[in-house]
Amino acid sequence: MKNNGNQYVVSKVIDIVKQKKRSRVTLEQVAKHAGVSRATASLVVRGSSAISKETREKVLKAMKELGYVYDRVAANLRSQRSSTVGLIITEIGNPFFSELLVGVHEALDKEGYTVILGTTFDSPEKQDALLSTMLEYRVGGVIMSPVPGCSVDMVERLKQWEIPVVLIARKLPSGEQFDYVGIDNVEGGRLATEHLIQQGHRRIAFLGGFADSSVWRDRKKGYCQALEQAGIEIDESLFIQALTTRQGGKEAMKKVLQHPNPPTAVFCYNDVVAFGAMLGLKEDGMVPGRDIAVVGFDNIQESALFHPPLTTIAAFPEKIGIHAADILHQRMTGEISEPKRLILQPELVVRQSSLSNFHDLF
Repeated sequence: MKNNGNQYVVSKVIDIVKQKKRSRVTLEQVAKHAGVSRATASLVVRGSSAISKETREKVLKAMKELGYVYDRVAANLRSQRSSTVGLIITEIGNPFFSELLVGVHEALDKEGYTVILGTTFDSPEKQDALLSTMLEYRVGGVIMSPVPGCSVDMVERLKQWEIPVVLIARKLPSGEQFDYVGIDNVEGGRLATEHLIQQGHRRIAFLGGFADSSVWRDRKKGYCQALEQAGIEIDESLFIQALTTRQGGKEAMKKVLQHPNPPTAVFCYNDVVAFGAMLGLKEDGMVPGRDIAVVGFDNIQESALFHPPLTTIAAFPEKIGIHAADILHQRMTGEISEPKRLILQPELVVRQSSLSNFHDLF
């Protein structure tokens, strides 16, 4: 009986699936309902400007009334060109990537692309799964911020898939054949540290991030360059690796405060880490800028609103997104052949969190 019951359920599920397939609304039905030709309905679906407003509205109304859903994958197969692209980032909760996403959409919307968004949370397994899924959906190209520590095998797989890939923010090992858009992290690290040195600091910690990230290594390199140019000895005990979150920044600051010879200033991997670091200072009854100077990186919108306002390095995430989307479009349409590497120059934005006279504001 139990087995027959299962067979009955399976049979019903199959019937429902078949019914759904049979009842799928076709473009021919939409055209007939709207009183236009199939070719006209197709032009409306594809967003052609050759159709009058009145006709477009009739077709769109028919689509809504009949419940028509555009089969984008099938359309891509017919045209041999995909209008769908993939975007793979670390996490949408990081304001840097939220602002970058705005730039990507701004540029791709103009060209009629649909964006499939995926987040890795810096997991290589999630990254692999997302790439495979996007290939199944026949995306025409991918914009991605690779997870730290990507293997050479990963790079080889991307080559074999033969779809345009534009890297953003982070680099891949042996990934010179891919397009890349990012900020000059070495220069940004140097600018941040040089600013703190000019404020009179000699012991400066570098908080947040991990050494397996190309971004961390570049920002650390700029930090070291500034210290060396000022004749300040590099103290590796002041490199505090931590998650690039508020909690990570708070925990890193707690470690700094327990140092036998604590620093008087900190350069943080990003603004989110800096926010956590400043919260850690406040919990210990200290004032950022007055007791310990703090500098972040990215210049996300919240950095100007935090208390005290955060000195940071502008990394222009929205511009990175726009440039990456433009390059991907050019690559997909065959307008460029050689790999493009676009490195934006960072800018120091000075606010109260790093100024020694901040206490005068109280």
